[in-house]
Amino acid sequence: MQVTPQCVVALTWTLKDTLGEELDVLEEPVEFLVGGGDLLARIEEALQGHEPGDRLDLHLEPEDAFGDYDGQLVFLEPRGIFPAELEEGMVFESLPPGHTGNAPDGQMYAVTEIYPEHVVLDANHPLAGIALRIHLKVEGVREATEDEIGNGTLGTGFFRVGGMHGPGSPSLH
Repeated sequence: MQVTPQCVVALTWTLKDTLGEELDVLEEPVEFLVGGGDLLARIEEALQGHEPGDRLDLHLEPEDAFGDYDGQLVFLEPRGIFPAELEEGMVFESLPPGHTGNAPDGQMYAVTEIYPEHVVLDANHPLAGIALRIHLKVEGVREATEDEIGNGTLGTGFFRVGGMHGPGSPSLH
């Protein structure tokens, strides 16, 4: 079966920046809904007509991936509203009570710097502003079920930041 709109494709990949630094490796196949919200549009376009075993090498400029870095998505919030064990790299799905109101709700915020009086939060995707090179392998293709199509996703999503609240790096897949 070939990749078509409204199918499920199983992929493995290696993701690098343009300098060749490895950003992510997916060694075990993960399924994504083509025609839903799981994959970047440029990747979906490139996959069309491919079959299991096919390999693709793509170069994605920021506008085809996670957009340009936006300095207006960086916010300062009072240190006192965050837990004492706060660490750089922590991600919050919402801001704690007592925030200034400058940062909009409904965003994910990564803690990028911690000062005695304030915390710097960044709502940009971790890969915003970065051109990417991705080597994909199509491991499998199947028809999507009605439920999968109705949901518009298999829930995996291509490089969505995980809803982590603890220390460490955000999950990219």
